[in-house]
Amino acid sequence: MRLPVAKVFLAFLFMLIVGGSVVGGSRVIAQTSIQTAAPAASTATLSQADRIAALEKQNADNAALIAQAQTAGDNGWMLVSAALVLMMSGPGLALFYGGLVRKKNILGTMMQTFAMMAVITVLWALVTYSLAFGEGNAFIGGLHNVFLRGVGLAPDVKYAATIPLQTFMVYQLMFAIITPALITGAFAERMKFSAMLVFMVLWAVIVYSPMAHMVWGKGGLLNASLGGRFPCLDFAGGTVVHVTSGVSALVTALYLGKRLGYPKVPMPPHSVVLSFIGACLLWVGWFGFNAGSALSSGTLATSAFVATHFGAAAAAIGWSIAEWIRQGKPSALGAISGAVAGLVAITPASGFVTPMSALWIGLIAGVFCYFMVVKVKAAFGYDDSLDAFGVHGAGGTMGAILTGVFASSAINPIFGAGKATGLLEGNGHQVLNQLVGVAIAWTLSIVGTLVIRVSEDDEREGLDLSQHGEEGYDWAH
Repeated sequence: MRLPVAKVFLAFLFMLIVGGSVVGGSRVIAQTSIQTAAPAASTATLSQADRIAALEKQNADNAALIAQAQTAGDNGWMLVSAALVLMMSGPGLALFYGGLVRKKNILGTMMQTFAMMAVITVLWALVTYSLAFGEGNAFIGGLHNVFLRGVGLAPDVKYAATIPLQTFMVYQLMFAIITPALITGAFAERMKFSAMLVFMVLWAVIVYSPMAHMVWGKGGLLNASLGGRFPCLDFAGGTVVHVTSGVSALVTALYLGKRLGYPKVPMPPHSVVLSFIGACLLWVGWFGFNAGSALSSGTLATSAFVATHFGAAAAAIGWSIAEWIRQGKPSALGAISGAVAGLVAITPASGFVTPMSALWIGLIAGVFCYFMVVKVKAAFGYDDSLDAFGVHGAGGTMGAILTGVFASSAINPIFGAGKATGLLEGNGHQVLNQLVGVAIAWTLSIVGTLVIRVSEDDEREGLDLSQHGEEGYDWAH
């Protein structure tokens, strides 16, 4: 009996020991849980705050990366556009004008364009950029940016928020180069090189700089995007580039008088092939001229690109049809002249109109400029050697007016969302603003134009020999 009792006692004792340990352990665990509950909750709260802070930092970093990517894309497009616009001068315009003159004047004509690439660049850096885009009054910029002071790598948000100010500056320089070069077509074959240089320097200061400031500069009288008194829609230079150069070309041609023998002596182009190549280069370069004026690589650049191409194509067809009807056949020279006329006319409208409107503008400009070159020039008898006025002055004027007719807020709500832009949308007053811009451009160009004529001996010998002492072709005798 003793052995079973002992076994029962030992089992009971074991249960007491194990049960006490379990109860004691539970109490310890419970006490530990109570003691650590508050720190655990605090840790959880801090982790949530840290996660929010991390997300905010990640969003900020992503936004910075997106902004950097946008700046890189916009800046890359603008530098390419600047190169395209420079290509319009040389080789584009140099070949186009060079092929249209007689062979004894090709180097002199091409040299005039090339000289603008050098002279206007230096002048731009010294003073004319500041006069065009510096802070000033409603008519002219100040001298705050002479010698490119303050023109650094940071953007100027009033002009372009995503590209360096230097990129904007050098892009606008290319416009300043080609504009006076266009005028040379009016006095081709009859102006001294030295006289041309003096004239162009003065013209860039007196005519181009104030016109560019009024249309595109801060506080400009005609600036549509920065609250000008008469908001004139000029996306890429209809008034600033083409009206000023074309009207100045007409004044120069009238003042200089006719070339020796004109119009009795035939003066046909010596190489339409060169002019054809030049015109094609102009067409390609014009995408930088117009689409680049969006100052970014976004959808507005696409719209301007498409409008530019459509306008040029329609104008080439319009000119060719008019020539075909009048003369019985379309010429290569007429086709390329029509394309250039269309490019001129669509320039002010390119960032404001639909593709279909661009076709209408181009078609109208092609026929109109053909009429100006063939009929009006013959009726008045002025010697606009390469039809700088008939294409650029007339085409730019027509394009500026038609911009006020066809401008669409769906393409560019420049006056604010939901507000009409052009005549067809119900804003008839915009046509009046366009006429004010055109009138100012005409007046400034006429008043500001100064000219000097070469001697008859120099004209008879040719500009290549008389001005540069060389000939374009060894066999050109």
